[in-house]
Amino acid sequence: MKRVIIGLSGGVDSSVAAYLLKEQGYEVIGLFMKNWHDDSVTISNECPWLDDSNDAILVAEKLGIPFQTVDLSEQYKERIVDYMFNEYEKGRTPNPDVLCNREIKFDVFMKIALELGADYVATGHYCRKGTIQKEGKAIYQLLAGVDDNKDQSYFLCQLSQDQLAKSLFPIGELTKPEVREIATKLDLVTAEKKDSQGLCFIGKVKLPDFLQQQLKPKEGVIVEIPKEQDVFAHAETEFNSKEEKLKYLSRKIDYKVDYGKIVGKHQGAHYFTKGQRKGLAVGGTVEPLFVIDTDVDENVIYTGQGKEHPGLLKKALFVTDDELHWIREDLELELDATMEVMARIRYRQPLQKARLYKVEGGLYVEFETFQSAITEGQFVAWYLKDELVGSGVIS
Repeated sequence: MKRVIIGLSGGVDSSVAAYLLKEQGYEVIGLFMKNWHDDSVTISNECPWLDDSNDAILVAEKLGIPFQTVDLSEQYKERIVDYMFNEYEKGRTPNPDVLCNREIKFDVFMKIALELGADYVATGHYCRKGTIQKEGKAIYQLLAGVDDNKDQSYFLCQLSQDQLAKSLFPIGELTKPEVREIATKLDLVTAEKKDSQGLCFIGKVKLPDFLQQQLKPKEGVIVEIPKEQDVFAHAETEFNSKEEKLKYLSRKIDYKVDYGKIVGKHQGAHYFTKGQRKGLAVGGTVEPLFVIDTDVDENVIYTGQGKEHPGLLKKALFVTDDELHWIREDLELELDATMEVMARIRYRQPLQKARLYKVEGGLYVEFETFQSAITEGQFVAWYLKDELVGSGVIS
């Protein structure tokens, strides 16, 4: 019997994953990760990790599997929370869920599991793992979950071959309704439990509230940039090379306050992210205002009216070499090589046709159609059919 340690989160997905592993004949141990106990930043009086931990215990009892809790709050603070604040202060928008998987679940947690004699670590992610043989060597694939509506492969876009080798995703072949149905039949306490929202592992804390407790408020102005502003006029430029054109398409526009008009005030540019519509509290515009850029140094938020504002739309982005990651190292692009892929710049975004271009110092991703709110600090992930082969941080 192979031993599998599963991250039991107190949710329905990991509960059913644990049951399926047991049915498949594995020796299953449930481990609950406690990742936060800084009481100075709990937003509400609820203590979600306690509720979740209790639910996880009840599930383990029901399934008859051993259970214990590990406290990873120190590593979580260091690797996720501090990194996040650092990124927000720089005016970038990090993705804590992707980082959480790379740094906590499939690194710190995995090491603990392997020390406890586990052959594998399992999670309740909606994705699948494939194995192919190439030149006599096993290569692991990260495949999209069968449930299009719940596919979570994007959140695992930073995993390595070593991490995938030791991972199992028992519910990847199921849809969410099927998972709930199994939980209901087993009479698990988590069967009807709502999916957790909020910060990965911190529970019901909403990110803006959490940020406001950590990053000091600082009043600044909100500027509206009109669509007709000259900075958006695309001169028919002749480019000397494809790379020059890609550089132009992915460029960051340097906005100035006098490019538009001041329409309101805000409490800190670092609380806002590109494409954001809520929280601006500016009325009286024909179309809703969207954040098109933030300047954390000058503490200015630049906005534009409507989803189709040219400040929101871009066709290309760049990833630097040090933030470029190939799950399929055997497919890594050589200098000047290109690859046709399907890509996404955020979770749940339908896959978009794109082409990768490897250049000196990094990689360009050029999309077939305009993409809205390409945001620095977020992850772009690219796929060949239903396999996620690589990803990177948008620079």
